[in-house]
Amino acid sequence: MNDSLIRYAHGEGDDAPIVTITIDRAEKRNAMTYAMLADFTAKVAQASLDPLCRVVILTGVPGAFCAGTDLADLATIPGENRGLRGSATDEHAWWPLVSCTKPVIGAIDGPAVGMGAEFSSQCDVRIATPRARFAWNFAHRGLVPDTGAGSWLLPRLIGPAQALRLLYSGDFIDGAEALRLGYVQAIVDPDDLAAAAVSEARRYLLGSPMSHRLIKSLVYGGLDRTHQEHLVAHTEALSGCFKSDDHREGVASFLERRPARFTGS
Repeated sequence: MNDSLIRYAHGEGDDAPIVTITIDRAEKRNAMTYAMLADFTAKVAQASLDPLCRVVILTGVPGAFCAGTDLADLATIPGENRGLRGSATDEHAWWPLVSCTKPVIGAIDGPAVGMGAEFSSQCDVRIATPRARFAWNFAHRGLVPDTGAGSWLLPRLIGPAQALRLLYSGDFIDGAEALRLGYVQAIVDPDDLAAAAVSEARRYLLGSPMSHRLIKSLVYGGLDRTHQEHLVAHTEALSGCFKSDDHREGVASFLERRPARFTGS
């Protein structure tokens, strides 16, 4: 496949720790083929392992986020031969953005439909434009949400009743409605989307990458734990923090009134 369909780029200068992953198939509104999906998953895994990466921005070319699975590509494989992308235990295959150890910001302009809507749910924070449109239209294709994010994460993000309404109907919602539901955190002009996402990412660069990694794990893991189970995970994480270089640096930088120089360890 053409590697340019999924682009991976570090920012420049002080923004070098910010990696932008861009889906670039404008003529198909960034609809995913099987080959693109494999490359997309690999690029997200690359960000997790990239020692220079601190924050990930996921976006599409202007006017498009991801229009879902390319049904023309899907149609080349008979239905009885269409397999799952991995087992239930292979979380990275299903939820690559949740599995990513770095904060992930979705910068959404244009349609996020089907798999694209699922990817938007897997982002930690979402910023959209008035041109954004979201639809979980799997019931129209005789399917359930294809990554499982729509049936597990979406109800936790906007509530079961609102999620079920979108899942049952397959209706589109625009950016304003997504903001009203609390699904997106901000609406900005399309020309300002990239800058707004970078500005959000810069706020995260002030924190410890070790803290971010643990916080993300605790938050997503906590969605499915009992209170007591969560306290066990929490106390283990906090105990590790107290022994870390990043904690020592965070305290020292406060006392010395200077910016922290975190190493992630």
